[in-house]
Amino acid sequence: MASSPDVPSAGNTPDIPGSDTPGSDTPPEARNAAGATAGDRRGRVRARRAAVMAVPATLVAAGLAVLTAQGALGVQFAISGMPFTVTATELNGTGFEQFGSLDNMADGSPNAGDTGGQVLVVTSAIKHATLTKLCQSVDLGGTNLLITAGGGAEKVSATDLTTDSTELSGDAAFDNIEIGNDASTLTKAGVKGPIGVFSQQADTVRIAHLRQTNYATTAGVFKLPGLKLRFSDSGC
Repeated sequence: MASSPDVPSAGNTPDIPGSDTPGSDTPPEARNAAGATAGDRRGRVRARRAAVMAVPATLVAAGLAVLTAQGALGVQFAISGMPFTVTATELNGTGFEQFGSLDNMADGSPNAGDTGGQVLVVTSAIKHATLTKLCQSVDLGGTNLLITAGGGAEKVSATDLTTDSTELSGDAAFDNIEIGNDASTLTKAGVKGPIGVFSQQADTVRIAHLRQTNYATTAGVFKLPGLKLRFSDSGC
């Protein structure tokens, strides 16, 4: 029987001259750069997780957002990673809570960029809410998907309404607000956040000229009188 040529086995790969690792032809500087990139990415993810602990502390003076009731860190579905705008001339609600969290995109999402597929958001919860002249829009690149409702006599209404937001503004007023709670002890909206996370809650909330940049919204019941959905050159 003819003998086969000598082929190095997987466990006996010859050393490459000048290589730090036997069996590797990758220059040390390339391996170091790859390691640094991975380390930077892990560092950014850790920084986002740490920031969750204090996000809502900055929101009181800015006019707090008002939508969420999810009962855990972020929503329970993978977000698209595409932000959308929500506006209303007025929002009124009872049972308000708010804390920081992280939303996650689907694995391999083209919208992840250098975020690691995570978005740091403010999770807000409101048990019962009404909104006047609601507008929601998402930029699809060249056009906007626009939704409007509640522009007539009947307002938009929702129970267990939730949003995860990165930006918000408006003129806000609260009754019996508590600031600095541990998120795991919240009671006003029936939502309990993770232990050790900064949060706040109030009996009632009113926000005039509400404007939010959101990544997710959920609701137990969401009634949209006068709903109109269309494409538009401009958003809300």
